[in-house]
Amino acid sequence: MFYKTFHPEIFQGHLKKKNYFEGWYFKYVTKNLSHTFAFIPGISLNKHDTHAFIQVFISDRTKENETLKTYYFKYDIKDFSFHPKIFKIQIAHNIFSSESMFFSIDNEELDLQVHLENQHLTPIKKSLIFPSIMGPFGYLGFMETYHGIVSMSHQVKGSILLEKEAISFNHGKGYIEKDWGTSFPSSYTWMQSNHFKDPKTSFMLSYATIPFLFFKFKGLICVLVIEGREYRFATYNLSAVKHITYDDTSVSITLKKRTLKLVVTATTSDYKDLPSPRLGQMNETIKEGLSGNIHLKLYKKNTLIFEDEGVASGIEIMLKPR
Repeated sequence: MFYKTFHPEIFQGHLKKKNYFEGWYFKYVTKNLSHTFAFIPGISLNKHDTHAFIQVFISDRTKENETLKTYYFKYDIKDFSFHPKIFKIQIAHNIFSSESMFFSIDNEELDLQVHLENQHLTPIKKSLIFPSIMGPFGYLGFMETYHGIVSMSHQVKGSILLEKEAISFNHGKGYIEKDWGTSFPSSYTWMQSNHFKDPKTSFMLSYATIPFLFFKFKGLICVLVIEGREYRFATYNLSAVKHITYDDTSVSITLKKRTLKLVVTATTSDYKDLPSPRLGQMNETIKEGLSGNIHLKLYKKNTLIFEDEGVASGIEIMLKPR
């Protein structure tokens, strides 16, 4: 009965839903940090413009200044298919799964061929109470947005052919998460990095305004993995946001859970608009950068026990209500 709840990576919806979206976020970074690619395959179900889609977000840091480009490719909803029990979806000839990704397009906008393998995925810990990063909220059927983490960090093998230029991703790193529901939150911040000085460190955080029945609350989910140990800060485990300041390109947030305190400072120098859902329709935009920095300080009883800075970070700062 709760198979999908414990496996948020698989397709959660059905194609007859109304005002519904579901999208997976694949992020890949080369070993030398020269290129970051993000791919977002998904579906948009609504009465105005039902379709499947693949978003492509490219960061090229091989020149003096970073180049950011985004693309949005629409497909007929009939081109979307999925496996009911494992994480594998297909849009036309393009295949996305936990093990690999195959994507190709050649038109007036973009010439791109992708063949990447994901190795040694690191999912977050689960339990009966916490079946996913949503915790007990994952059991509820009326949330506006649901979030799932597929892999906090993993090794990548393969290459991408961009405009006939081969880019090796061997020994690079990947990250996979997803969202589904009706709409993105009206205000939120999201950030992620697995490129710290310690290669075993990975981090993600989302802090958003969440509609719940007849009121709203500030919802927090955050995972920091250090040497295989998971530190989780979330609304459902009584973590609290003690301080937050932000502007268009930076956010500083302090989290507290019992004797632990996590101080997060995230900055991004450049970002692009990406389509986002409202009532299932991809007619709003968010701003995301792929080359931000995330500085972390973890304290236990006011003693600093960990400090590091992540680069090649995905950062979205949408804290002003839309």
